Amino acid sequence: MTLKTVYVALGSNLDNPLEQLKQAVESLKTFAIDFEVSPFYGSKPLGPQDQPDYVNAVAKFKTDLAALDLLDRLQQIENQQGRVRLRRWGERTLDLDLLLYGNEQIQNERLIVPHIEMKNREFVIVPLYDLSPELILPQGEKLEDLYQTFKNHQMVTFN
Repeated sequence: MTLKTVYVALGSNLDNPLEQLKQAVESLKTFAIDFEVSPFYGSKPLGPQDQPDYVNAVAKFKTDLAALDLLDRLQQIENQQGRVRLRRWGERTLDLDLLLYGNEQIQNERLIVPHIEMKNREFVIVPLYDLSPELILPQGEKLEDLYQTFKNHQMVTFN
């Protein structure tokens, strides 16, 4: 199988979120090739506001895993780190979302790529832009254009 460049969003707001993301990065590195990670950003919750702020980042790497095999690995890492999801858009120890898998568009019962909400989320677009400002999404949209919506974001950087 050929190598695909993939982008994965990382998020946490429970059990020391910064450490959760650092641990997830180390786990991803065990099977990733040419691994890069964006700065870590602090962001307000998207869903219910009665929960802690999040720490978010995006990882970019190459893999020879098929998309669903990669999804399985991501879910395995979430579970190894004690994944807790109490409610929709609620607090969580770790969330790993496959944003992009090469230039492919995938839609099945387990996976939709590009991630369906990624274009609406500053905590995805800003770190994605940090890694690949020249990126063109599978539908032909320039990341640069999406970034313009969020370039005046109020997120704090952790590193």
